[in-house]
Amino acid sequence: MDKHAIKALIEAGLPGAIVTVNGDDGQHFEAEVICAEFAGKPLLAQHRMVYATLGSKMGNEIHALHLRTRAA
Repeated sequence: MDKHAIKALIEAGLPGAIVTVNGDDGQHFEAEVICAEFAGKPLLAQHRMVYATLGSKMGNEIHALHLRTRAA
């Protein structure tokens, strides 16, 4: 798994989101996701929405993902 694949998965699951993913060791990543769908949702709900786009890859191919999320 690489940062480009993670970015593509998040963008596919949250159309219109602005996504930046960093991390070059293949296991530990950090992502910033700005999405209009986050408006009015608490931070935990925003993070769950992002994790849902990654499915079973979280905890498997992706060992750790530090998230920063906010509404557009």
